[in-house]
Amino acid sequence: MVALSERRSVVVISDWVDGWPPADPSAATPPRDGSAWRALDSASRPWTGVADHRQPVAGGYLERLPLALVAAGIVEQVEIWHHWRGEGDPPFHRDSPVLARRAFRLDHDCAPFASTEMIDFVRTFGAPHILVVLGLGIAPELLALCENSIILYNSIDAPSLRVPPEVSEYFDLVITGAQWQSDEVEARHPGVRTAILPVGPEFAAIDQFRPLDTVKDIDLIYVAAAQPYKRHDILFDAISQLPRDVRALCVFGYGEDADALRHRARDQNLSIEFVGPPGVPIDEVNRLMNRAKFGVVCGIDDGAPAILTEYMLAGLPVLANAGLRCGLQFILPETGMTASTTGFADAILTMRETYAEFRPRDAVLERWTWQHSVVRLGAIIQQIHDAKQLHLHSQV
Repeated sequence: MVALSERRSVVVISDWVDGWPPADPSAATPPRDGSAWRALDSASRPWTGVADHRQPVAGGYLERLPLALVAAGIVEQVEIWHHWRGEGDPPFHRDSPVLARRAFRLDHDCAPFASTEMIDFVRTFGAPHILVVLGLGIAPELLALCENSIILYNSIDAPSLRVPPEVSEYFDLVITGAQWQSDEVEARHPGVRTAILPVGPEFAAIDQFRPLDTVKDIDLIYVAAAQPYKRHDILFDAISQLPRDVRALCVFGYGEDADALRHRARDQNLSIEFVGPPGVPIDEVNRLMNRAKFGVVCGIDDGAPAILTEYMLAGLPVLANAGLRCGLQFILPETGMTASTTGFADAILTMRETYAEFRPRDAVLERWTWQHSVVRLGAIIQQIHDAKQLHLHSQV
């Protein structure tokens, strides 16, 4: 293991792999080693941002959790890392004095992802005080190097652990979206800390999504990837049973099913508008949300979608699938309702008539903004830190 970075830091490692087309392995550039990292110019070195910079807690789930840790004074600097398989040097970008994004060459294309470059970077500059691992995870060699770090994990999906046991054994805290996920983690690693604190709908940014005084010219909106697990079929089946004056809007950031869904809506003469892919900026998503009376979440085998509280902050109550495996704790009498797959059509008509009776934004402000979530997470981090220190002293 290596020492921690001099400044209090958090690194978030996503499972995003960038760089297309992939580099030709026979002509691949050698990975950057310690000497290359030590030669970095000052603007590209980690943990060099201005101290005490006030950074708004905004962005997606990759940004909001670590920026909340900065705002709460738990850490000073944030880096978001991902992997690179393309030609040329992996990208680096400093968003602000406290937030930078950095990519590292992959050793291979198989998850959990391994990067010799990432390992040498940590050896050169130290391990982050807090390491957040998401999704498909990283190789255990890097986690072993960061054993002095407080290591958090969230699967960002319905399976509670999307990594093998030799990876998950390094986690100090597994963040889950439902009690059944916590139970799964406990079954694999008895005694491991878990917290039902899904990073998508929790750590909500107060003003990123907000009500606008605009006309509501559609009934419902579904903001979700055009992928099978988001279950657009449930929405389309429901709309096909309803009067044609029920109007919907689907917003896709990405997804391979976008064309097929457009074709189905056209063939069945469904009153559905489409936006994307590609995705649109957050302010535009907020504007589109404000055209609707309520938002829907149709998935079942899904993690707790961030869009749950994003709808609510925009003033939209939510109709969620009653079978949603993670995130139903956000559906309260004041925030929306649930319906079975077969009852979705009737629920759409009910929500169309009653949407103004809910108070979803107030409920989020009272419970799930980043100010609430970071207090809970900060207390757990302190407990883990104290336990690690006690263990360290017992070894002396």
